[in-house]
Amino acid sequence: MADEFEITITDIAPDGKGIGYYQGDTVLVPYTIPGESLRARTVRRQADDSILAHGITLLAASGDRITPRCPFFGPGRCGGCQWQHIDYPAQLALKTDIVASALQEATGIKDVPIEMALASPESWAYNVSADFVPTDEGRLGFPATNPENTIAIDECHIIKPEIMGLVADLDLSLDTLTKLQAQVNSWGRRMLVLQTADETPPELEISIPASLNFLLGYQEPFNLIGATHITHRIHGRDFRVTAGVSYRANLPQVERLVELIVSLVEPTAEQMVFDLYGGIGTFSAFIAPQVSHVTYVDSYPPAATDAEFNLADLDNVDIIEGRTDAVLGALVEAGEWPEYYAAILDPTQGLTFKLLQLLKTLQIPVLIYVSDDPDQLAQDAKYLIKQAGYWLDAVHPIDFAPQTAHITSVVAFRKQ
Repeated sequence: MADEFEITITDIAPDGKGIGYYQGDTVLVPYTIPGESLRARTVRRQADDSILAHGITLLAASGDRITPRCPFFGPGRCGGCQWQHIDYPAQLALKTDIVASALQEATGIKDVPIEMALASPESWAYNVSADFVPTDEGRLGFPATNPENTIAIDECHIIKPEIMGLVADLDLSLDTLTKLQAQVNSWGRRMLVLQTADETPPELEISIPASLNFLLGYQEPFNLIGATHITHRIHGRDFRVTAGVSYRANLPQVERLVELIVSLVEPTAEQMVFDLYGGIGTFSAFIAPQVSHVTYVDSYPPAATDAEFNLADLDNVDIIEGRTDAVLGALVEAGEWPEYYAAILDPTQGLTFKLLQLLKTLQIPVLIYVSDDPDQLAQDAKYLIKQAGYWLDAVHPIDFAPQTAHITSVVAFRKQ
């Protein structure tokens, strides 16, 4: 493989890098767009035998190329917004193609029933939560494209400006700090969540108006100053989120996600629905008023506690704290289970093989699967279609992370 060569980008990888081919090798080049030609330099051969290369000179630019906003954009810099150089409508088209291609390759379905990715109402300044890591100089920043480095950040265009203002006002002298999460809500409430290398709650004083919490081992929250949680409003309903509990930080898109899931379930008053990996209870809150019963399941205790608080006004929701495969496994072992009409699944890292087998046994008529990983989604879809007897009814990508290659998909599987 030559150190330098000319290449044309023909496709896009799930991680956002452009794909091209040179002398029989697959070459991945970040910060490129399909259709572009460039001169590139080899960086290394990777574990999957592909070549990672960096562009040197752009020979023919795509019409979708724009000027990035961020001064920290580019090779060796911040590893976050790797698609700032692509016009937003083109980002949506590429994300749709990534999901469709993954599903097509895994399942063999030629015409995947996919909609164009649903655009975020805001393509900049949309995140109400951001994670920072300390630099060697004691400042706060983001991981660089080289994972061994951290880039100190003075500005970020995809998080709410209030977050950068909060971080700028901080004066934290904490040598053991490993991560700091900053959150804001629409009422101006602010919360900081700390993690340290020794997992020892620090003794700190802060002069800025913000809650301060600390995460012990296993993500257990420990309150230092102020409130233990922050509150967000979704479709006119308030949801408490305790420090350490994960949630999607593009709130307008959460509202659209809820609408989409409800429409795909097609709820009626007689139905029973599972809300698996239920988090803070967002989906249960809007499904429960339209069905006879919802069973919520989540294995993270603080999330289940939040859900119990957030759903306290709904008397047809059961809250179960436990692993999803263990809960469903207990139903199967009992030999009899209620006739659930639908299951909403929103796993962090895909479905376990045990859970896939349980879904095959339970034969729930409708599965609504929310996935943040196109490749994992495709592999799970392959099992559900080829082994469990489901058919792929609809695929709706929804963009929670503009300027990045990350894409969330909502997929409806129905029994044949």
